[in-house]
Amino acid sequence: MKRAGFSTRWLPVLLLLPQLLIIAVFFYWPAAHAVQSSFFLQDPFGFGSTFVGLDNYSDLAGNSEYLSIAWFTVIFTVLVTFFSLSIALLLAVKADNVLRGAKTYRTLLMWVYAVAPPVAGFIGLILFNQSWGPLTELARSIGWDFKLGVNFNDTATAMVIVSVWKQVPVNFIFFLSGLQSIPRSVREAALIDNRSSTGRFWDVTFPLLAPTGFFLLIINITYALFDTFGVIDTMVKGEPGNNPMTLVYKVYVDGFRGNDLGGSSAQSVVLMVLVLALTVFQFRLVERRIHYT
Repeated sequence: MKRAGFSTRWLPVLLLLPQLLIIAVFFYWPAAHAVQSSFFLQDPFGFGSTFVGLDNYSDLAGNSEYLSIAWFTVIFTVLVTFFSLSIALLLAVKADNVLRGAKTYRTLLMWVYAVAPPVAGFIGLILFNQSWGPLTELARSIGWDFKLGVNFNDTATAMVIVSVWKQVPVNFIFFLSGLQSIPRSVREAALIDNRSSTGRFWDVTFPLLAPTGFFLLIINITYALFDTFGVIDTMVKGEPGNNPMTLVYKVYVDGFRGNDLGGSSAQSVVLMVLVLALTVFQFRLVERRIHYT
């Protein structure tokens, strides 16, 4: 079989060069600058900086507020990832079985994908408005005095709900594509071997969706850690106070509002290392249990 190739070794380099330049300018250079800034105590007005070594990192390790925010970020990430994946998988399975009006059903589920995170946060403010928000009224009907922006747990609940709602359509698209890629012969064989639809799903369908699920797991963890910034910033109304926040939002608050550039750089480096370690762990350990067909 004839293999495709290039007439010169420099042609693929030239084709990759624009993308490599974009990555270098918008990722590697800011990352290197953040690492450098994390070792300095910088004047907020830009008049100078003092080398402090690892003091910024040691301050983070002994900061109870930072540790509590880190713990909340873990809980927030787990909840958003779990509910986004599980709800999207349920909707994809149901959409795969729809015969009439399938296009309309799928379109209604996917349209939220076009909503930007700040817009999703603004919609959340409307839905959870203390005076006339429909979800607030629903909570009051069951005896829950929901107070967005006042009560820590209520605000955290609203943030999780809006973040999940924003991410479900993306997961839905991938899960539905994965379901439709399963050969009909495999489904017919599974139908003969197991008459239970639930049993067929867990024994046949779910293992075949493992590569898609693994990919979405990484995407959703990254989304919960970083891309929910717009949702959080909108829902706390620019006044974090005692409201919940994630690590990425604390980087913004300390760096751009508190003018603690060295401390916020140290936080960003810690977050970058944690995400890198988590990604390596997922690829090295989790992927071993996934069989690609």
